[in-house]
Amino acid sequence: MYDALFEDEDDIFGGTPKSKFIDIVYNASRVLTEIEIERLMTRLAVLEIMAEEKFGEDFDDEIKQRLFNNATDIEAKTKSLYIESVGNVLSQNE
Repeated sequence: MYDALFEDEDDIFGGTPKSKFIDIVYNASRVLTEIEIERLMTRLAVLEIMAEEKFGEDFDDEIKQRLFNNATDIEAKTKSLYIESVGNVLSQNE
């Protein structure tokens, strides 16, 4: 059942995780949206610093290689992160 959330045509919420994220970001409280975007950017910054420390100058090449070699896993993780972010914004809205 959990996998059904990732299937665009079978999504019980009537859209893709990305489209639902966009809907929420555009319609939720600006403050809550800013909090979530700040959380995402901070997390991205930490992960990029960690990756740069590990891969050095080869960081961009490593990203390209992983995008190519792990496209399915990356797509699933991206959808999962959209769902997580929607949950974060909606749970703060209550």
